[in-house]
Amino acid sequence: MDLRQFLLCLTLCTAFALSKPTEKKDRVHHEPQLSDKVHNDAQNFDYDHDAFLGAEEAKSFDQLTPEESKERLGKIVSKIDGDKDGFVTVDELKGWIKFAQKRWIHEDVERQWKGHDLNEDGLVSWEEYKNATYGYALDDPDPDDGFNYKQMMVRDERRFKMADKDGDLIATKEEFTAFLHPEEYDYMKDIVVQETMEDIDKNADGFIDLEEYIGDMYSHDGNADEPEWVKTEREQFVEFRDKNRDGKMDKEETKDWILPSDYDHAEAEARHLVYESDQNKDGKLTKEEIVDKYDLFVGSQATDFGEALVRHDEF
Repeated sequence: MDLRQFLLCLTLCTAFALSKPTEKKDRVHHEPQLSDKVHNDAQNFDYDHDAFLGAEEAKSFDQLTPEESKERLGKIVSKIDGDKDGFVTVDELKGWIKFAQKRWIHEDVERQWKGHDLNEDGLVSWEEYKNATYGYALDDPDPDDGFNYKQMMVRDERRFKMADKDGDLIATKEEFTAFLHPEEYDYMKDIVVQETMEDIDKNADGFIDLEEYIGDMYSHDGNADEPEWVKTEREQFVEFRDKNRDGKMDKEETKDWILPSDYDHAEAEARHLVYESDQNKDGKLTKEEIVDKYDLFVGSQATDFGEALVRHDEF
């Protein structure tokens, strides 16, 4: 067993060992909050800093002088202006905020890319991924860990083909990202739903009934009394999940459950930043308008002096 398979096995076994019958499994993919701080510009711009930069990157700006913050912000603005027309639109700002918030995804892709682009040609083929991930396991028809790696590989291949837009079985980095994190891409959402239904639909009738829905979240494990949250989930299934009241969830109902249409925090923040910084009210921002409001976007020692002192004491 290679290192990746060992880690996969260890992760699954650990998760199983640590899980409790009364713990609730959450399959719903929510858009994360942009910051855990209160959004109150009358007090400070901490929420805006986290939203624009990501929480970890925002901390680094707290250590800079105003001049250094403005210089670094100017460089960021050049990256945000995707079409290089000298203006930052709400859509461009929204895209940047989403990128900043999901930087961990890109870091994960970079890490996995190195382990799968075996010939270092800047692409990952299905053969490369299969060999790097399943090569050793496929040589053993009866693995000791009990996992059905062939079944897992078939599932991975189906997802890889879905992510591979041009159908050449060779993934660009963007396609590889869609393969690893399908919930982040609209064109991959059907495969997320399909995989979820396959996991839960134990009788393979193409639907999720009430007992399958509950069984995915909770194991009675000999206990006659269900926790209160399980009773609540039963009510949720009947009243909200099963929209057509036929006693089961079909593909569309499952999609509404696991991929809800959440409030778009990134767009709301982008509109807020434009509104607060757009001096000539033309609906878009120049680099100068953004840098002039640097305290709103990124902060510095001057705007976060108290927090900087606290962090200095912590270190």
